[in-house]
Amino acid sequence: MDAATRFKLTGTAELPPAVRRLAAGDLMVDLVAGGLRALCWRGVEVLRSVAYVVIDRDWGTYAPEIEDLAVEESEAGFAVRYRAACHAADGATLRFTAEIVADAAGRLTFAVEAVPDAAFETNRCGFCILHPVEALAGRPAAVTHVDGSVERSRFPDLIEPWQPFQNMRAIAHEVAAGVVATCKMEGDTFEMEDQRAWSDASYKTYVRPLALPWPYKLPAGETNRQRVVLEIAGTASATPAARRTTANDDPVAVTLDEAAGPPMPRFGVAVAPDEVEAALKALPHLRALAPRHLLLHFDPVAGHGARELAALARLADALPEAAIHLECVVPGVDDPADELPMLAALVRASGLRLDAVVVGPSVDRQSTPPGSDWPPCPPLEDVYRAARAAFPGVALGGGMFSYFTELNRKHVPIEGLDFVTHATCPIVHAADDLSVMQTLEALPFVTRSARAIIGPKPYHLGPTTIGMRQNPYGSRTMANLEGRRIAMTGDDPRQRGLFAASWLVGMAARLAGSDVAVWTGAAFAGPRGLLAGDGVVPQFHVGRALAALSGRPRLAVVSGDRTRIDGFAARRGDGAAELWLANLTDEKQTAQLGDAWAGAALSVLDAASFEAAEAGSIPSPRPAPARLALGPYAVARLVQ
Repeated sequence: MDAATRFKLTGTAELPPAVRRLAAGDLMVDLVAGGLRALCWRGVEVLRSVAYVVIDRDWGTYAPEIEDLAVEESEAGFAVRYRAACHAADGATLRFTAEIVADAAGRLTFAVEAVPDAAFETNRCGFCILHPVEALAGRPAAVTHVDGSVERSRFPDLIEPWQPFQNMRAIAHEVAAGVVATCKMEGDTFEMEDQRAWSDASYKTYVRPLALPWPYKLPAGETNRQRVVLEIAGTASATPAARRTTANDDPVAVTLDEAAGPPMPRFGVAVAPDEVEAALKALPHLRALAPRHLLLHFDPVAGHGARELAALARLADALPEAAIHLECVVPGVDDPADELPMLAALVRASGLRLDAVVVGPSVDRQSTPPGSDWPPCPPLEDVYRAARAAFPGVALGGGMFSYFTELNRKHVPIEGLDFVTHATCPIVHAADDLSVMQTLEALPFVTRSARAIIGPKPYHLGPTTIGMRQNPYGSRTMANLEGRRIAMTGDDPRQRGLFAASWLVGMAARLAGSDVAVWTGAAFAGPRGLLAGDGVVPQFHVGRALAALSGRPRLAVVSGDRTRIDGFAARRGDGAAELWLANLTDEKQTAQLGDAWAGAALSVLDAASFEAAEAGSIPSPRPAPARLALGPYAVARLVQ
């Protein structure tokens, strides 16, 4: 694949890391960037990942330079050895050697020795082990603690706000009837967090308890040794199955059905004050998008005042058919009964019309991790009461401007609210293409867990963008001048490629049944937005469809493999059914539509139609075949 095609797919010419598949008996793994992915036994995913991870003080992940990589494969198994280094901004370097050995009996060992040449500051340094969520949520687990005791428990079903397991030495679960996988961790104390809270599709077991101080320093010249051992034992009658890969030639069956249930959410976009001028210059695109609402951001702590509100008012006036929702950050310095009336007076003076206002103390935008003291914050009951009085006749929302993690750890008093909201971001912990797409698996757990907190209260979701709007876990989002795949960046290049369009289709698919009433599914302008120069990004066309289908009856879409092809459908006002499908992989896939959709009006957004999509149009419809081939990250619209 040439650089131009890679750019159309992912917005960057950067090559993804090479993947090397290794086998030892019934165990298959992918070696990626020095770590292991997709550890499968007879086709069953046992672990999602095992990797040695080094984190900086802002929870950014180092990308170690790997040297002297040696891989040996034989009938008996495989062995991997390499050296690597992480270079800190202050000049300190952490060097480590790694050895991975697996045998045909079902035992894999991953050992690392690390030595810094100077005091090396880090928030975390050591192994991270990821368990998959869809197959394991609510399933039994046996946890061996550092004192030798064994706890018989379960992987969390609803998302745990705090660590479900602590002081861990090993964890075991059943892979198949009579077969148990045991993962042992040596060299430090481990604990688990429920990463679904950040929309990661994993339970993460990591080194060094969060209750200990961070950042901390690794002493110069002192060797740190850690080891992970995976053992799979037992007998099973099942015959070995070929492991599923994204390059599977088998078509994915896709069927539709009329479905009673929550309708499609009302779709809108977010705009910050520094994006208003770009949005006003692109009014034809904004009007073509026709979002049901604009989520406007106002933050006095960032210096926003009368000028910014006046700009937001101009934008709202330019789109009179859209509802206007204002995110209003409350400084939390003075009494809410004093701050909220002052903010409301500024809004009224600007002429900004409002249909809804979301309020939250500024301090709640920063996460309070386990073991940390909660910072001073005005009581939310007082904040909401003051907001209700200051903004009469306007729907009042609360929750978190950050992510479900923070809402799950600090339940808001919902009695005084008209709706509850939070955002999502898929690159908090990992930014490779596969991990970002896998976050779609976690979305139903997020919305179901949110429902357990808020009950029947109307649920607003968003913004949901690939790039990070604000970093609740550090002092900044990560700069990305080179347009790479980096965690916690505010400017993810995939927003400008087909990848983001495919991901948004996957998001809409996974929201089925969630009863999310209002969804801010994109920003309009800026690095996380739908604009590209004078044109638009491919995701614009998916957003336009979601806006048009807002509130319409949702049709049930059933995919034979949601990790490869997924989609959503709704009944339009003219009675037609509109179906959107996305290839969620970097390989060509085929959707088996069957005779029911053969001949439907089909338009495809792919690498071949990328330039037309940027110019604002999608290909003219053609009759759909019963078997629909979709290129990498391609998106298809079918109407009949």
